[in-house]
Amino acid sequence: MSRISKFLILQACIFLLSFTAAAAPDGFETDICTTSEGRLQITFLGHASLEMDFHGRHIYIDPCGEVADFSEMPKADIIVFTSEHRDHFDQKAIEKLRSENTLVVLTELCAAKYAEGIVMKNEDVKIVQGVRIEGVPAYNIVHKRVSGFPYHLKGMGNGYIITFGDTRIYIAGDTERIPEMDELGDIDVAFLPVALPDTMTVEMAADAVKVIKPKIFYPYRYGDTDISELKELLKGQSETEVRVRNMK
Repeated sequence: MSRISKFLILQACIFLLSFTAAAAPDGFETDICTTSEGRLQITFLGHASLEMDFHGRHIYIDPCGEVADFSEMPKADIIVFTSEHRDHFDQKAIEKLRSENTLVVLTELCAAKYAEGIVMKNEDVKIVQGVRIEGVPAYNIVHKRVSGFPYHLKGMGNGYIITFGDTRIYIAGDTERIPEMDELGDIDVAFLPVALPDTMTVEMAADAVKVIKPKIFYPYRYGDTDISELKELLKGQSETEVRVRNMK
């Protein structure tokens, strides 16, 4: 094994050791990551809803009242929405989480329902309260409605890459395995949806992981999908640790 290979494996191990699991006080699962700029805590609220705490700033992804009581949670500094669909976008959750300083990042279709946000399109990059957020495509190619139209058309929804220090976190949104995943660059943590009929099959998700090569992969928005099948498909993927949390 070359010195470069040994160095890369060592770096990956250091990252994984710095990304540890913990129990949140309210019962939600929580992982803690050490970035180049300090501690990042990720709380898994369920389905597509996440909360990230970085230096006391609270960033919520797709908060939905079906998975949590947001009136009991810290006020949001940033709220990010990937889609206007009701399992992602919840105006009541916004009202419970917002303060006078809260900034809401959303898609154009979300903005039609909530006019006070920062609209991001695919490929947009914005710095929001010091956090770099990149919009990336999220859409279907294979899976279609009875009408023949894809469940998610290109440009309607967003995935996001959110950067904390040197740690890049990819939140894919409602998408299949799409060509744009080949060009994401270095991803430390990836959240990929694995559920039919409108996102990825386990085979699509496994292929996406093999291309993206994140250090940690979390299946999310996975419903009744048999995640053990996915783990089996990724058995030989030494670059990536598969972590399963309660994100049905």
